Amino acid sequence: MNHNKNNKLFDVREKIIIITGGSGNLGSIYAEHLVNEGALVYNLDIKDPKKNKTSSAKNYNFLQADLTKRNAIKIALEEVVKTSGIPDALINNAALDSPPGDQAIINGRFEDYPEDAWDDVIEVNLKSIFLCCQVIGASMSKNNNGGSIVNISSHYGIVSPDQRIYSYRKQEFNKPISYATSKSGVLNLTRYLSTYWGSKNIRVNTLTLGGVFDGQDEQFVNNYSSKVPLGRMATKEEYCGAIQFLISSASSYMTGANLILDGGWTAW
Repeated sequence: MNHNKNNKLFDVREKIIIITGGSGNLGSIYAEHLVNEGALVYNLDIKDPKKNKTSSAKNYNFLQADLTKRNAIKIALEEVVKTSGIPDALINNAALDSPPGDQAIINGRFEDYPEDAWDDVIEVNLKSIFLCCQVIGASMSKNNNGGSIVNISSHYGIVSPDQRIYSYRKQEFNKPISYATSKSGVLNLTRYLSTYWGSKNIRVNTLTLGGVFDGQDEQFVNNYSSKVPLGRMATKEEYCGAIQFLISSASSYMTGANLILDGGWTAW
């Protein structure tokens, strides 16, 4: 295979890419990778990014936006279009695992799970994707070149969390229902939009990710890893290749699909 031709397949240089939640633990890794690959990256997040080499790069921009508000997304998009042009790709990465509040209740029994915690998670994990697709996708649909939307989900959107991996803790702990429900909703939101925008050459795919090692306690890591055929949690950098694949021409005939990177968790 011609090496140069192969490189062009995955080329994202000068592509205008919006990533939501690009200030977070994983979002900042994705943003850094894409900046290093030469993309024009716009991070839309409610919180400021950490100051580092990426944040000062010429091809990186931070736009503060509350992604649960349509008008905030619209204002951010107008800035992107004015500065660089219509986006080529949208990565819906922003997510809320567990909202602020009494964690003993939020991570406790399902019967006691607070309604406002449910609302907070659904609003960030599902409504924000709906709004970003609606506002930014509408702009992309006017671009003759089409575009790519990547909606990030979790293996807990396909199967229920196995609460047994948390059972070693002294206090009862349950992975909350709102996270799993919201991530499941992402799958059909993706399928819906892939068929809706297919004629506009806008590809919409889900990227389903497994657990990432981030300094969790040893017992949890062991419990989690025992359920993974590869025998470990992911590293933060291991998802960058899949993201680049989905927004590059390497995946030009892929839409409405769910690309699963979970170390094999859902294969068992």
